[in-house]
Amino acid sequence: MNLEIIVPVMLLAFACELVESTLGMGYGTTLTPVLLAFGYEPIEIIPAVLFSEFITGVSAGFFHHEFGNVDLRPGTRDFKVAAVLTTLSTLGVILAVFVAVNIPSWVVKLYIGTIVLCLGLLLLKQKEREMPFSWRRIGGLGFLAAFNKGMSGGGYGPVVTSGQVLSGIRGRNAVGIASLAEGITSVVGVVVFLSSGTPIPWQLAPSLLLGAIASVPISAYVVSRIPVGRLTLLIGGLSTTLGGYTLLRLIF
Repeated sequence: MNLEIIVPVMLLAFACELVESTLGMGYGTTLTPVLLAFGYEPIEIIPAVLFSEFITGVSAGFFHHEFGNVDLRPGTRDFKVAAVLTTLSTLGVILAVFVAVNIPSWVVKLYIGTIVLCLGLLLLKQKEREMPFSWRRIGGLGFLAAFNKGMSGGGYGPVVTSGQVLSGIRGRNAVGIASLAEGITSVVGVVVFLSSGTPIPWQLAPSLLLGAIASVPISAYVVSRIPVGRLTLLIGGLSTTLGGYTLLRLIF
């Protein structure tokens, strides 16, 4: 990669991760189609995105904890939710990586776009209602979201973050939990790709990582300052936008 490509990729990763670590979604879902437009192949993009999100996700979890957005100390509910999501996400991402090579990309995009759009609309509809906490919904969403991640490099954050809010988790906590769970899930995806003989594209991964990691502490601070009700509205709005955008790209 020459400097004319490295700088735009770093800036793009910075912007996408700023949204991701602030609202719990948007990095892979936004970054993947843009990198495709740059001329990269999916088999290059997905491992590179997973690698960068491993580092940034774990870092974002740390900073969200430090800023008081989430309590990830062992034994707390937030820690237990993150553990359940990570465990089931691991199973989902392993299955997805092996399935991804055999399914047409338009089917994957249709599937992810529909799920994300529906979750966003449901969250906007329920934004004023206090949702009861549900471990069953948390577990199912973790598996589904990780399957999305392994299939396309995106679609994890919108499902997990919106789904957590719909399962009774406050928006601020949901963002911190999703960041950590996505980071750990991503490294599992990287390992599975490597074991399948697919190398990490080192001409792309470092630029994504450097751009993305710079935005993490900024995002955690911003989340600590956004009122909970407004954060929930933003999460629902972004999830709806990302889902609708994915579906529109299939049509046009």
